[in-house]
Amino acid sequence: MRREQRPADRSEGFPPPGSLPLELNRFVGRTAELADLTRTLGGARLVTVTGAGGVGKSRFAARAAAVAADTLECDGVRRLDLATVREADLVEYALAAALDLTDHTSRPPRDVLLGHLARRQLLLVVDGFEHLVDTCAALVRELLGAAPGLRILAVGRRPLGVEGERVFPLAPLATADAVELFADRAAALLPGFALDDGNREDVVEVCRRLDCLPLAVELAAGRLRALSPADLLGRLDDRFRLLTGGTRGALPRHQTLRTAIGWSHELCTAEERLLWARLSVFSGRFDLDAAEYICGGDGLHADAVLDVLSELIAQSVVVREEADSVVRYRMLDTVRAYGADWLEASGDSGRMGRRHRDWYMGLATWCELDWFSPRQAEVAARIALELPNLRAVLEFCLTEPGETHLGQYLAGTLWFFWAGCGRLSEGRHWLERSVELDAESVEGDYARSRLKALWVLGYVAILQGDTIPALGALQECRDEAERIGDATAAAYAVHRTGCLALVTDDMPRAEELLRTALASYREVGELNSGVLMGQVELAMAVAFQGDLAGAVELCEDVRLVCEDHGERWTLAYALYVLAYAEWTRGDLARARQLLRECLVIGDTFDDLLGTVLSIELLALVTVTEGDAGEAALLQGAAGRIWPSVGLPLFGSAYYNAPHERCAADARAMLGDARFEMFVEAGARLEPGEAVERALGRGAASRPAAVPSPRPAHQTPQTREPAASPTVQGGEAAG
Repeated sequence: MRREQRPADRSEGFPPPGSLPLELNRFVGRTAELADLTRTLGGARLVTVTGAGGVGKSRFAARAAAVAADTLECDGVRRLDLATVREADLVEYALAAALDLTDHTSRPPRDVLLGHLARRQLLLVVDGFEHLVDTCAALVRELLGAAPGLRILAVGRRPLGVEGERVFPLAPLATADAVELFADRAAALLPGFALDDGNREDVVEVCRRLDCLPLAVELAAGRLRALSPADLLGRLDDRFRLLTGGTRGALPRHQTLRTAIGWSHELCTAEERLLWARLSVFSGRFDLDAAEYICGGDGLHADAVLDVLSELIAQSVVVREEADSVVRYRMLDTVRAYGADWLEASGDSGRMGRRHRDWYMGLATWCELDWFSPRQAEVAARIALELPNLRAVLEFCLTEPGETHLGQYLAGTLWFFWAGCGRLSEGRHWLERSVELDAESVEGDYARSRLKALWVLGYVAILQGDTIPALGALQECRDEAERIGDATAAAYAVHRTGCLALVTDDMPRAEELLRTALASYREVGELNSGVLMGQVELAMAVAFQGDLAGAVELCEDVRLVCEDHGERWTLAYALYVLAYAEWTRGDLARARQLLRECLVIGDTFDDLLGTVLSIELLALVTVTEGDAGEAALLQGAAGRIWPSVGLPLFGSAYYNAPHERCAADARAMLGDARFEMFVEAGARLEPGEAVERALGRGAASRPAAVPSPRPAHQTPQTREPAASPTVQGGEAAG
């Protein structure tokens, strides 16, 4: 069963990372090449489509992958786009995001990837790897060796050079196809345009002069708002020799692409050329507000950006995308690189980098505030969408002299995304990089930026189960915060140290530290999702010490504040504690209702910890209702998720007690052999399937031959689990 897309992945309707790109216009030609590539993929596990920039490799490979998915025995297609990834260290994180893979542990990302892919049948498209070829080649080699069901379709200007690679050179379009492409794009720009006896010969010659390169042809067609095909040909002929560029030995197609882009650049107005260069500072998609702020001024008024941008769209320099009434823009990597060369030559790249930094620093700051609001899911979606630009800013700040403190501030400000949206591993990467650098000053705001990065690093390390680095970061933060008088940072350090005591079973110390932190928060006027999480953690500490009524009172207070502010992420953990209280009171229906809400929230934000804790407790509720088979299956499903979270139930005797009781009761009802059969069936569920199963969303969410939950008063009549718990569409459920 394919996992339902989470709101945090939908990102206002735009395709999430890992999806094949949406086709915004008609795919033209290449029928024979598509058939050839599909056959090649059927007989080879690594195929690399190579060709010059602008030959249409990415579009062709995406279409081929979509076609091949219907003929190959694979579970699906995922796409890794590396065009916006500048650092080799980020390749594995980008692949994890493309695979929709969440792992909260401190395991190396490569180990997580290898384990995830080892048991899957998947076609992976790897695009834009040229600048990271050595890293990608090593990763591809290891993935193919560990995952027998994996096929990789690579896309680049050169082969990867990995054993077993089949190279598929992609030639330019046939002349007839290039002419058809020109006519199609021209008709989209000028309704009513058609090839006729008056323009056909000129169009054919334009396509031939551009060697039938798709990008060059589309750029040429984009000029028809101002020029006729005859004018196009004349201007191209005038500039052909001037604009070829490149070295004497360069491939003609490389020269032609430079000709096409340079010729299009020459035809731009001064304002259009200026905006083209400035837009190259973006990494991935961007919106109009960002373009106006970053690119406006100094020769291009912000109010004029929209009109100039519209012209660049009309000329196919910028691509416009719309989803759910939201418009965003992007540049093809080749076109962006051309603009970046001009920006560098103008001496303005540093200033534009700083303006880009300022915009996305502001965005992150506002999103941190909005995380504690009804817009929480929208914030998660926005940050996921803007992650390529945020990565670019982090890289800029951590490599540019004088910017370290801003990198520390940004890495810390994104705590809600790292911790709340399943990005712990990448968050730790940036946090560790930032605190390892010497800040420009140890006083004032510079010092506070470092302190924030330190306590967030400690928090992330705790969530990954990495105790020693967590303690080191939190102790350094607390000592330095007390030295400079930063009461807020000191409170966070104490809070997270209390959280560490909680998961290591030192409940009295956890209670003491958490109460101290909450008092400090009140003194400084701090209230947000993290502060409320401290109150939930305090509730857990007092509950484990026998004061369940006190825990309920704390969590009811959290629930009221969350509902007042529209907060959902922390609310889920409060509901988890309240569900446990309802179970102890015997109100199983209410406990199940609360846990269902927990699961929906956890799945929305990709919070594996909240999800797996809810499934564990739901298993206990289920066995109490009398359905031992379903309870064992849920425990098996939770057991599969825990390795991606950390040490199961934190290795805590307190957290483990409900699990042990559930297992003992279910085993007693089923017997050892049947209990293990149900656990094994649950362990075959993907995390998304486990959530659907636990939520009981329709018959199709339940494996065949596994019973549905029954009220506690009914006699259990469990059946054997199916060999595979995944139900195919149309099959009846047990």
